[in-house]
Amino acid sequence: MNTSAVARLEWRRLIVRPLAWVLAAITLAWLAWNFTLLMGTFLASQMQRAALPDSPGFTDLVAVPLLAQLVQLGFMVVPLLTMSVIAGERRSGTLPLLFAAGVTASRIVLGKYLAVLGWLLLWLLLTLAMPLALAHLVNLDWGKLAAATLGLILTLAALAALGIACSTFASHPAIAAAAALVITLALWYVNLGAQMAGINGGAINWLAMSSHLQPMLRGLVSTTDIVWFVLLIAVSLTLATQRLSAERERG
Repeated sequence: MNTSAVARLEWRRLIVRPLAWVLAAITLAWLAWNFTLLMGTFLASQMQRAALPDSPGFTDLVAVPLLAQLVQLGFMVVPLLTMSVIAGERRSGTLPLLFAAGVTASRIVLGKYLAVLGWLLLWLLLTLAMPLALAHLVNLDWGKLAAATLGLILTLAALAALGIACSTFASHPAIAAAAALVITLALWYVNLGAQMAGINGGAINWLAMSSHLQPMLRGLVSTTDIVWFVLLIAVSLTLATQRLSAERERG
């Protein structure tokens, strides 16, 4: 069994599990409601903004805030989605079957990661469809929207990698979800104390996920921010693979 076969198997499990559908329905309904509220505020302030030079437009007031809300939901959704990826297999006794089929730890981790990432990208695409549906009626800043979308893709990919790593190390899915949530929040707020002290640079700010996502939400893309997310994804998947390899060797 190769990586694509593991990914297809995990994707089918996501499709048949009620949790994935419930999460998608609740979050998309919440995002649609907030999109309506953002549109109402945007239309109500249209006359005032027309009199101001360089006033924020649809992208700044509706599209990007909607994507920012998706990030906040991702902190809760991704741990719930990934908690059973490995820990659930281990708890149900099906993980040894994958080992017995000759599937390497790296293929298991990568295949499951690709399946979860595919679900998250579909979730993002459905969210993007809301502002894009009005693209013919409003002036979209395509560059800023593309930068924000790139930031969302990298963030969701990093959250998925963290969730799978926690699921690999945890003995129970609930523990995996709690650990992923705590680590995610810690990475997001690690520089909060430094910001309150007026320190905007330094290593602690570089460690914070918010320091790398927020510039992209403002339309600024830098190699440093992209590298940070790639490193986080690589480290998380490497740790998960090593943990699973050690478990396979122990039998």
